[in-house]
Amino acid sequence: MQDYFVHDSAYVDEGCVIGAGTKVWHFCHLMRGCTLGENCNIGQNVVIAEGVTLGNGCKVQNNVSIYQGVTCEQDVFLGPSMVFTNVLNPRAAVSRKAEYRPTLLRRGVTVGANATIVCGHTLGEYCMIGAGAVVTKDVPPYALMAGVPAKQMGWVSRHGERLLFDREGHATCPATGEQYVLQEGKCLYIA
Repeated sequence: MQDYFVHDSAYVDEGCVIGAGTKVWHFCHLMRGCTLGENCNIGQNVVIAEGVTLGNGCKVQNNVSIYQGVTCEQDVFLGPSMVFTNVLNPRAAVSRKAEYRPTLLRRGVTVGANATIVCGHTLGEYCMIGAGAVVTKDVPPYALMAGVPAKQMGWVSRHGERLLFDREGHATCPATGEQYVLQEGKCLYIA
């Protein structure tokens, strides 16, 4: 007996691994060899390509295509209609499958609606990519990114709240009271 839900209109190829408690909604296509962790929620009209891995607790909103080479660790949020690329210079008449560049989204990353993640980069844990941003480089953990191309606008907590650092480089999440420190240009969670 399966311990996950797949809507009748979705296609799940042989060889997919789907974790307990995961829900796959209308008009999705899970291609062979993809892996979805436990308690994921896959919105309508989502394509997950061969070899893609989603960790536990990931949420993929409607109209997202996750291409080969993308790995999402646990608790990653992919907003509606956000975009991944997998090659830097695509041409219809030129096969570049051997040139796919891997993209890694660390634990707790949020990518806003209609954002674009250009392939070959790592998004650090708990970073937040604003709606419509275009990410063209690696993103540090806890960074708040916005714009085209995306630029760092500040820092966010694991809860997704803006962090304001004092002169000594300390900040407190206003929602949870968690403590952070800024050292050598890096945001670190301390307690």
